[in-house]
Amino acid sequence: MPGTWTAVIPTYNEEKNIANMARRLRELYPDINVMFMDDNSTDRSKELIAELNDPKINLITRKPEERGLAASVFQGILECGTDYFMTIDCDFQHPPEALGDMYKKMEEGADLCVGTRVDRFALGFFRWAGSWFFNVFCDVYLLYKGKTPPADIMSGLFAARTDVFVPVIKENFSELEMQGWKVLFDLIKYGPSDIKISTIKYRFSKRAAGESHINKNVVLSTFNQCGRFGKFCANMYKKLKDL
Repeated sequence: MPGTWTAVIPTYNEEKNIANMARRLRELYPDINVMFMDDNSTDRSKELIAELNDPKINLITRKPEERGLAASVFQGILECGTDYFMTIDCDFQHPPEALGDMYKKMEEGADLCVGTRVDRFALGFFRWAGSWFFNVFCDVYLLYKGKTPPADIMSGLFAARTDVFVPVIKENFSELEMQGWKVLFDLIKYGPSDIKISTIKYRFSKRAAGESHINKNVVLSTFNQCGRFGKFCANMYKKLKDL
């Protein structure tokens, strides 16, 4: 029997993209569940999803005091209730078509499938350089912890078995970086060492509409996920940037 699946999509003020993403996912995958984990948007996101009147597409309004991209994704994983969960951005930088490829990998027996960007220069040089640096930094830390890093640890496009990672989130909830963006890093960091990791390749695109929510705090949160040395680097970064 085919596994059930849910797309967990963190959102904040994505009215220019959210309905288009919902319609595209439904067009591609008639049986997929979609959970938009919304950080109290002030635009028309909620109304636009309600207008679709699709019982498999829901927008969850999160508590204001618990805002954060990672927190949104972790909550979605805990609440989805399906065999697999997929994470994807709402702005079409991740291609919706990639979810089907990841689903196939999960059905073939993977515990985790990570989308690996093949054209990271699409990020722009400085974001590419930053992504490359943090990939190396985080890979070294994971290897030190006895974990196997995927080819793109900074990826926000991935799928996994719910029964493997729900216990990981529950057991390590107080240690997770809730304000950060790198959910995949924490799942591997605290997850079993023997998980079967698969990959797919995809092309990273420019945001379809709206503005990026990336800011300097992304750097701090990523450093903070890497133990004592990472926290030391975070403090040095704050001093250099006068944050």
